[in-house]
Amino acid sequence: MQEAAVVSAGVGSRKPFYRHLYVQVLSAIALGILFGYFSPQLGEAMKPLGDIFIKAVKMIIAPVIFCTIVHGISSAGDIKRVGRIGVKALIYFEIMTTIALVMGLVAMNLTQPGAGMNVNVATLDAKSINAQVSNASGQMTFTSYFLHIVPNTFIGAFAQGDMLQVLFISLLFAFGLNLLGERGQPLSAMIDLVAASLFKVVDIIMRAAPIGAFGAMAFTVGKYGVASLVPMLKMLGVFYLTCALFVFVVLGTAAWLAGFSIFKFVRYIGDEILVVLSTSSSEAALPRLMAKLKTAGCPESIVGLVVPAGYSFNLDGTCINLTTMAIFLAQATNTPLGLEGQLVLLGVLLFTSKGAASVTGGSFVVLAATLASLNSIPVASMALILGVYRFISEGGAIVNAIGNGVATIVVAKWNGELDEERLRAALETRNAANG
Repeated sequence: MQEAAVVSAGVGSRKPFYRHLYVQVLSAIALGILFGYFSPQLGEAMKPLGDIFIKAVKMIIAPVIFCTIVHGISSAGDIKRVGRIGVKALIYFEIMTTIALVMGLVAMNLTQPGAGMNVNVATLDAKSINAQVSNASGQMTFTSYFLHIVPNTFIGAFAQGDMLQVLFISLLFAFGLNLLGERGQPLSAMIDLVAASLFKVVDIIMRAAPIGAFGAMAFTVGKYGVASLVPMLKMLGVFYLTCALFVFVVLGTAAWLAGFSIFKFVRYIGDEILVVLSTSSSEAALPRLMAKLKTAGCPESIVGLVVPAGYSFNLDGTCINLTTMAIFLAQATNTPLGLEGQLVLLGVLLFTSKGAASVTGGSFVVLAATLASLNSIPVASMALILGVYRFISEGGAIVNAIGNGVATIVVAKWNGELDEERLRAALETRNAANG
């Protein structure tokens, strides 16, 4: 596959350490932290650097998904096989997101980081969150969620960059092209060539990752400062510990059952994790993650279907931060939330968490919609976590990226289509896919 060249370039020759992407991004993150700490105003002014990089990556995501799905499914031959892959992926997604929600719930109940804060909601400035939550309930109703999957126009999904809508259109187009049989093969081959070109574009954009990482981290530290973490340090500690346990225990078990090491896989996608860490966006790593998974022996049709679907239905990190924030706010405001209330919260989040990727503001808006619908934990209390939300979303985004990578390999293995020799070769090579 031509797109594999994007992630395998330079494997045969040693590059100076400073030319590796992970070294450049790590250095940029460190410089961004120092810059934001010593010069907060200038650090805050660096925000456009991070925003431009994220916009550049998001610009390419929709066409990459479209081309990968369409070529993978149209050349797969058996539509029933694609249906089986989809069903298996959805079963896996539901199991993992449920475990993630429960883990967040249990961790917060065991550690009680918000207990004793005794926050009076009336003293909070709720204006700071009004703009983000004003339309939350309308966006997250059952009917509106499913209506949202179908775009108003074919082009509209690409113009808005809505991943769920692009996935829907891509699947329809892929099935239509598949049904054409031999007549559709020239178009399928052309789409594959376009995909290869798009992955080259991704390679070009990723060269700017250190600049984007510097701008994003300088802004975060400059705007919120290290001091903003202190009051919430225990909650953040519990959250990150829960994320680590989920990755290395839950995902680690899934990886072990599929025949690979979670530690080696995390190392394999280390560049992408650093990009996600610095930008707080798991989507920023999506194109390169897809390319690396194909290099690691996952069929194109499975990568094209599971990864984009996972970014809508398999947001493990988002699920952890939703229950973490909800229970923390209940504890901080002395809102009584017994076992029954927490089970209701869990049930609602099982649905609303699936919409986190389709609304602006992600899990923050989803949590607002959930609290508004339950009418128990005050929505205004979300002003408490506004200052540290970015630090929470960073951890969630990293888990989302790792979780979707593991999901793709597990589904490929489950379907009997994983090239295990290529997977072993990729994971054993420290920088096999670093650009």
